[in-house]
Amino acid sequence: MNSIESGKNGRRWRKFKKIRRGYYSLLIFSLLFTTSLVAEVISNDKPFLVKYDNHYFCPILYSYPETTFGGDFDSEADYRDPYILEKITRDPNWVLFPLNPYSYDTINTQLDRPVPSHPDQENYLGTDDRGRDVLARLIYGFRLSVLFGLTLTIIGTLFGIIAGAVQGYFGGKTDLFFQRFIEIWGAMPELYLLIIFAAIFKPSAILLIVLLSMFGWMGLADYVRAEFLKGRNMDYVTAARALGVGNLSIMYRHLLPNGMTPVITFLPFRMSGAILALTSLDFLGLGVPPPTPSLGELLSQGKNNIEAWWLSVSTFVVLVGTLILLIFIGEALRETFDPRKN
Repeated sequence: MNSIESGKNGRRWRKFKKIRRGYYSLLIFSLLFTTSLVAEVISNDKPFLVKYDNHYFCPILYSYPETTFGGDFDSEADYRDPYILEKITRDPNWVLFPLNPYSYDTINTQLDRPVPSHPDQENYLGTDDRGRDVLARLIYGFRLSVLFGLTLTIIGTLFGIIAGAVQGYFGGKTDLFFQRFIEIWGAMPELYLLIIFAAIFKPSAILLIVLLSMFGWMGLADYVRAEFLKGRNMDYVTAARALGVGNLSIMYRHLLPNGMTPVITFLPFRMSGAILALTSLDFLGLGVPPPTPSLGELLSQGKNNIEAWWLSVSTFVVLVGTLILLIFIGEALRETFDPRKN
């Protein structure tokens, strides 16, 4: 059985690779996401390495007081401060900064023009209305959005699989009870609940994941339920029951693999929906609290500062590009798992 299943998966992978649009979208998305996981190495206001008085320091990993570099205070050194920067770059000392020497909350205090400032050699995509580097906030915001979408997708998928499997396999009163519960639960105003909870509790990504997960499983449960309803009376399931195989084992080993097709094909679309949900909530001010980097917050700044085109354009490119990649991956998966084309 394992060799047959591995051979089937191998054929599906080869078929997926032939769909160039989806395959290259997966490669590009994986590369971007993997790169964003080390955002602190790419965009940070702390140097990789500092050589000062023949000693080497690694500020990106360790905190050093300002007095370490000839400063006056025992607080952590601000490596963007011209006074400290002049000391650690004076010959023979030197400093090695990341490619983009700004973090998502770093305010460029050396600007000689009003904020939001246009792109230049110092801030490649300009600054927002608080003087923070837009490129840094896009990198960190992209990572937050993808991690949020991935977490919400995994949680919603697990709950959807469990609920749909129980409904479809047992049927009868169990299925009837779950269906009435889903109808009532789905009729609840999700946005109003988010507004109420945002007013009661301190907004955070964890709170949003919990609240959205309460509603995000219902759509997938219907597809899993249909697959289990179709398969529970098949001959191999009847034979397994006759041999004394338990219900959980039948659901997990026999029915679930056959019901995973809609689950897998819908994953990229569910993930794109989760990213859009976070962006929309942040745009409305109901999402993650400041100064958390957020694509929705940047879009809101672009709306409030129409003349600062770099805010809207750069965020739009990142958001739409991410969604397009996920949609292409989802379409390729749907064609790969389509039984009519196998």
